Amino acid sequence: MTSEKPAPLRSRLSLPNRASLHRVLPSRDRKGAVSLAERGSALLAVLWLSAALATIAFTVANTVRGETERTATGVDSLRCYYLASASIDRALLHIQWGGKYFSAPMPLIRFQYPSGEATVEIIPETARLSINRASPQDLLATVLAVGGQPDQAQLITQGIIDWRTAAPGDAFTQFDQHYLSLKPSFRARHASFEEIEELLLVRGMTPDLFHGRYERDNQGRLFSVAGLKDCLSVYGAVGGFDVNTTAPALMRALGVSPGAVAGIVARRQAQPVKSMDELGPFNDGSPGFGRLGLTASPICVLRATARLRMPDGQLSDVRKSVAAMVRFLGLEYNPPYHILRWDDSAFSTQ
Repeated sequence: MTSEKPAPLRSRLSLPNRASLHRVLPSRDRKGAVSLAERGSALLAVLWLSAALATIAFTVANTVRGETERTATGVDSLRCYYLASASIDRALLHIQWGGKYFSAPMPLIRFQYPSGEATVEIIPETARLSINRASPQDLLATVLAVGGQPDQAQLITQGIIDWRTAAPGDAFTQFDQHYLSLKPSFRARHASFEEIEELLLVRGMTPDLFHGRYERDNQGRLFSVAGLKDCLSVYGAVGGFDVNTTAPALMRALGVSPGAVAGIVARRQAQPVKSMDELGPFNDGSPGFGRLGLTASPICVLRATARLRMPDGQLSDVRKSVAAMVRFLGLEYNPPYHILRWDDSAFSTQ
């Protein structure tokens, strides 16, 4: 009787048998393998969700921070506005009281407050050229002085003359035909300018020439270039321009040499010019020097620029400027002045 040896375990466990063996493994082993895979997927989902929530939280935090800073800046701007407006009222009182409060010529009045400070510029209308009465030569020189190109300056000058000159009957000038081709169309007034902003409608005019602009010097620093609104006015003068407040560009347009203009500006920044004899060293015989003087005007622009004081005593970077065009009537009137115009968004380099 022969006995057979049992086959090796490996041979007995064929591939199908191994599968059968896997089916009969304890359920806890299968659950452990499935649970490990599920836990990996869940961890990946949690990581993605955490990243998404972090991104949303970061975005919301930045938005809230930006809105908070914008609101704080808006509040400071509003406080500056009220401080500047009150400073114009206070400057009017100082001019009315005179004496130790105000004595002409005084182009600047500085006010100190617990909450900040303000500077009020007093600019008589004799510091600007009359757009309604100026000669074509003065208008052309003024446009050139603020940076206009020769052809452009010639076109603007002709446009100003056409605007303020009565049209012959019902005839249309070449400028009228141009304005009527625009959308929206309009026609020149053919009468005196009532507001200096009408100049923006004149053919050839650009916002940079009207409002001014900034340029860079040789060191790359920004400096302001005056615009026509700083040199022309509805109530301006044609002779006897105020030496303490006339813009340098207008002085050059009047015929004052650049060297004399630089000397006058440096002198009046140190202290107001009270006598033309003080400017003797700068009188180089230029033809426009004789058109300057200490000339007052019953109509002045009061421009106030205010800055707030921070808790550490430093001044805030937020500035706000407002301006009022005032006609002084005399002490026999109550009030002795009349505000012709108010500007909530004036610009000043102070």
